Amino acid sequence: MGPPRRKMLATAEETLTPPDSLSDTQQIVRAIKATGNNIYLIEHTDKSQVLVELPARFRSTIWIKRGSYVVVDTKGQEERDNKIRGEIVNVVRDEKAWRKAPFWPKEFVKQPAVVAADSDDEEESRVGQMPSSDESE
Repeated sequence: MGPPRRKMLATAEETLTPPDSLSDTQQIVRAIKATGNNIYLIEHTDKSQVLVELPARFRSTIWIKRGSYVVVDTKGQEERDNKIRGEIVNVVRDEKAWRKAPFWPKEFVKQPAVVAADSDDEEESRVGQMPSSDESE
């Protein structure tokens, strides 16, 4: 049986608003990929990549997509003798509100949307369409 609904909603609500400040051991990073068993490969602002762990309170409640942002805490991870270098303490869900925070890294700029240019020179693909009435004769 999963966690109680009120606990799941409280965890989800907690991730909507950014905190007032981050501690010295916390930083915002980008999630690159899920490697399995609640371990994620993340990218720091200096493009270095490390493994971090997703704590039990976020499991089966919040999913982390590739390219999304998370807050990682590296406190207490030096004592561990494995490849995991931190723990996810918060997930950035409302990115617009988080970007307004003073601690948002300048290296993570908003990517502009790529719009395909409409070109009249290129012939449109007609795969899956009915032939025109001109072609049938």
